[in-house]
Amino acid sequence: MRLSRSFGKTLREDPADADTDSHRLLIKAGFLGQVISGVFNYLPLAFRSLKKIEAIVREEMDNVGGQELFLSTLQPEDLWIKSGRLSAFGPTLFRLKDRRNRNLVLGPTHEEVITDLVKNHIQSYRDLPVTLYQIQTKLRDEARPRAGLIRVREFAMKDAYSFHSTQDDLDKHYEELVKAYHNIFRRCGLDVIAVEADSGAIGGKDSQEFILLTDTGEDEIIICDSCNYAANIEKAESILEFDQNDQILESRTEISTPNISSIDQLSNFLDTPKSNILKTVVYITEGQLILVAIRGDLTVNEVKLSNYLNSSDLRIASDEEMVDKGLEKGFISPVGLDKFRVIGDSSIVPVSNFIAGANKTDAHYKNVNFPIDFEVDEIIDINRVQAGQDCIKCGSQLKIQRGIEVGHVFKLGTTFTEPMEAFFLDSDGVKKPVLMGCYGIGIGRLLGAAIESHNDSKGIIFPQTISPADVILIGLNQNDDTVLLATESLYSDLVNNNVDILYDDRSETAGVKFSDADLIGIPVRITVSSRTLKNGNSVELKYREDDNEKAVNLPLSDIDKIKEMIYRQG
Repeated sequence: MRLSRSFGKTLREDPADADTDSHRLLIKAGFLGQVISGVFNYLPLAFRSLKKIEAIVREEMDNVGGQELFLSTLQPEDLWIKSGRLSAFGPTLFRLKDRRNRNLVLGPTHEEVITDLVKNHIQSYRDLPVTLYQIQTKLRDEARPRAGLIRVREFAMKDAYSFHSTQDDLDKHYEELVKAYHNIFRRCGLDVIAVEADSGAIGGKDSQEFILLTDTGEDEIIICDSCNYAANIEKAESILEFDQNDQILESRTEISTPNISSIDQLSNFLDTPKSNILKTVVYITEGQLILVAIRGDLTVNEVKLSNYLNSSDLRIASDEEMVDKGLEKGFISPVGLDKFRVIGDSSIVPVSNFIAGANKTDAHYKNVNFPIDFEVDEIIDINRVQAGQDCIKCGSQLKIQRGIEVGHVFKLGTTFTEPMEAFFLDSDGVKKPVLMGCYGIGIGRLLGAAIESHNDSKGIIFPQTISPADVILIGLNQNDDTVLLATESLYSDLVNNNVDILYDDRSETAGVKFSDADLIGIPVRITVSSRTLKNGNSVELKYREDDNEKAVNLPLSDIDKIKEMIYRQG
């Protein structure tokens, strides 16, 4: 491939709206062209990398028995109603009507379509297990697209779906897919960790995310270095410390707290730690008001709460909604509010003599105790884990790191197959719902994550396995016929030896060519110039990943040696 004929140009300046290294470099290196926010055109160099990523993904999926197919992007809304996910995806779902006024969606994922397909082909346990996968475009109307290819509205995704007759078979295949995913990420040059994760709108009980740790990531990950416990912030649990062991329960009394309506104000006013304050947060879901009681130094994990309530529309109640129900914002507690549903976080159980709102303006209670002074309808873990809390597995301190999700696997069980009536007959002739797993990788996101992980001040540093080319050939002083002929000859020889090569044959200065080579990030650079030819009729070979490593001079005629040095890293 000749760079002079390659569509797309590098930029001298950084794009103004790029918010991460990968976004900046993908635009600057001429890999992407933005259409609208969160929607990109992939230019030839990017497309070459995507195809290499796809090849790795296909090989690993085929190795675990996957069969590739291709499913429809247009999906009938009826399937989403049947699965119960139409409201769960909410405004993220692109919806439209056809000329017959039939309601359709543009597929953000394919659980509904694949389950509907499989149920017409699976009759008996003899038809199971089966794993089907595709690499196909997904469309999601993300509220805040960001970071180039990391959070987009249109993207290529490998989604796989497995179907099983027994839980043991699903569990076994799930672990095979986890191993295959680790192979994929390793081969793409990514060092990822697997973390416990919330299943979100996909559903199911068990799931794991594969996270590339990076400061620019949008996900918060709770990590224990001592026992390797790792979980997404939405799923993480911890052991909470309490300082009130054996404290004598005091009688509840009312105190005046004029204009003191926040946890911070109350803590300062009464000179008491926030952990001794009972915080009550008011939510609305499906038109119903719910009180959530939690320790004052903690925050509600709304994903945990939404999952527990099976709610797709959970939100904080507005001031007007609280007033309408007779609640005094800033002075609310469950004390005396038996008419409302109250959910208690597990943090409130061991604490004695809470400070809590008195449900009237400028007043709080001292010495509020559960369950003496108030009751709750249920106690669950709905607090958001914080750095420094204790690991639920080993008791060591937890830390928070940021990361990019590059893959997600789920044990769906019968989440889709039961409501969509995908059944089979077991060996005893008993009708049962098929068990299901699903497994996703964003192809473009992998490219973005790899660049986020592999770059320096000069540009991208591609892992060789997913680079647009294995080597970039640079000819300098090409107005010199001797240099031009030598460079053209080497290019032909390398192509004939199956080397994936990008040839910078442009009429540009050495500085521009070297700068662009560093920016584009091809792992190996070979330079032919009048100087190298005078130096024993040689070429200069240099590795992009190591600026400190000296260039190697190799005989122009020794193609085998040149090829060996190109692929020394694999």
